[in-house]
Amino acid sequence: MDAGARPLRWWSVVAGVVAGLVLVAVAELVSLAFSSSSAPFVAVGGGFIDIIPPWVKDLAISLFGTRDKLVLFASMGLVYVLLTGLTGALGARRPRLAAALLAALGLFATIIVLTRAGNGAPDAIPTASGTVIAVPLLVVLLRAVSPAADGTAWGRRRTLVGVGALGVVAVIGAAIARGANASREITRRAAQYVLPEPASTATPIPQDAQVDLEGMPPYVTPNEDFYRIDTALAVPRVDPTSWQLRIHGLVDRELTLDFEELLAEPMIEKHVTLACVSNSVGGDLAGNATWLGVPVRTLLERVGVKDGADMVLSRSVDGFTASTPLEALTDERDSLIAVGMNGQPLPRQHGYPVRMVVPGLYGYVSATKWLTELTVTRFADDTAYWSTRGWSERGPIKIASRIDVPRSFATLTPDAEGAVMLGGTAWAQQRGIAHVEVRIDDGDWREAELGAEVSDDTWVQWSLRWEDATSGDHAATVRARDGEGELQTDEEAPPAPNGASGWHRIDFTVG
Repeated sequence: MDAGARPLRWWSVVAGVVAGLVLVAVAELVSLAFSSSSAPFVAVGGGFIDIIPPWVKDLAISLFGTRDKLVLFASMGLVYVLLTGLTGALGARRPRLAAALLAALGLFATIIVLTRAGNGAPDAIPTASGTVIAVPLLVVLLRAVSPAADGTAWGRRRTLVGVGALGVVAVIGAAIARGANASREITRRAAQYVLPEPASTATPIPQDAQVDLEGMPPYVTPNEDFYRIDTALAVPRVDPTSWQLRIHGLVDRELTLDFEELLAEPMIEKHVTLACVSNSVGGDLAGNATWLGVPVRTLLERVGVKDGADMVLSRSVDGFTASTPLEALTDERDSLIAVGMNGQPLPRQHGYPVRMVVPGLYGYVSATKWLTELTVTRFADDTAYWSTRGWSERGPIKIASRIDVPRSFATLTPDAEGAVMLGGTAWAQQRGIAHVEVRIDDGDWREAELGAEVSDDTWVQWSLRWEDATSGDHAATVRARDGEGELQTDEEAPPAPNGASGWHRIDFTVG
C-alpha cells in the first residue's frame, strides 16, 4: 500500500463531515422561505427538548442560564460532526453504505421536521433539499480522496485543498444561514401597527422605587435584557395579518379574534414581575416590565364559562401549552393577553405578536408566548407541556429575595465613615413585600430599607447600610416577609417541581 494511503483515509472522515455540513447549509438556506422549525437543527433540537427529563433541563439552565439554547446547538453540532465523520470513515471502504447512512440521517431529520407543531409537508423541503444534494456529493468526495484517485502529487494536493475549501464554504454557509434564521427581523411587520392607548394606564413608578446603588438592576427591565426561557429553539415567525386567537372548550359560545380585532379591544397597562420556575435561589431569571393588553377575564366573560371548568389551556403556535387555573384569569389580578412591553410592540423573542401575562404564577403555567388558542377545560381532563413532565399543575410563585450588590466574592471598600452598602431585590407577586432582613455572618437580622413599592405584583428593591463594617471575609444572607406576614422559608428546595426555595447567601470581602 502507498505510504500516502493512510493519511488519505482520514480525508474520508473529512469528506463525510463536509457533505454533512453541505446538507445543513442548504437546508438552513432553504428554510428561510418556510417556518422557523423547518430547519433540521431546530426541529431535532426541539424534539430533544420534548423528551429530556426535567432535571436535565434544570441542570442546563442552572449551568448556562439563558445561553442554554446556544449550548444545545453547539452540542448538537459536535454530535453531528462525529456522526458524519464516522459515516465518511466507513465510506473509505464502502461508499454506497456511507451514502445510505447519510440519506437515513437526512430522512430522520425530515421526519422530525414533519412532527413539529404547525409544520406541514412543505416544511420538509429544506431538509430534503439538503439531503438530495449532500448524498451524491458524499460519493463524489469519497472517490476524490480515495487512494486510487491520488494521481500525481500535484493532483492529490489540489483535490485535498478543494475538499478543504468546500468544507470551509459549507461551515460559513451553514453559520450565515443559521444566523439569518436566528435573527430574522420582523420589525417591518411590527411597524405596521401602533399600540393602542390604554383605557387605564399603569401606576406611575416613583423615583425612589429604584435604589440608588451602583450595580443594582434597573427597576424596569429593558426589553433586550429581559430573561428568555422557553422551549422554542428558533423564534416562531408569526404574521399578525394572518394570526388568530381562538377561545373554545367549556364555553357557551366560541370566539375567534384576528389581530386587528384584538387591538380594538379596551386595553389596560400593568407593571408585572415575571419569574421562571427554573430560577435558582438568588438567580436572575426574573424581570419587571410594563405590559399592555386585554384583560383575559373580559374575553372569558364574553364567551361564557360553563360550570365545572377550572383551568384554561393556552397554546402557542409552536405547540407549547400551559395550564392556568381559571381563577387566576377571572379574578381582579388583571391577567393579560398582552401586545405591548415597556411601551413597544412585543419583541419577537418575548411572544410577538401576542402572549399571556399572569401575575403571581410561574411562567410555565401562565406566560405562553406566541399565543394562538385558549381552551377552557378542567385539570382532570387536560394536561399541559410541563405538567406531563413532573412539574406541579398550578405553579404559584414563592417568596423570593436576592442580593444584587455586592456580587459573590466581590471586595467592598468602606466609605469615609467606615460603612459599606448592600442591596438587592425581593418579590412575592399578589402579596407584595413588607420586610426584608439581612444577616451579616452569623449575627442578628438587620432590617433593610425598602424602595417604594409600586404594586403587589412587582418586585421591591432594598438596601442596607452596614455602618460597623469590619475588614476581612464576610457572608451576607437575605430573607423577606410578604404582605400577608409569611416569612420566606429557609428550607432549601430545587426548582422542580414547583420552584426553588431557601435564603440567598453570598461571600464577600471588606477591604
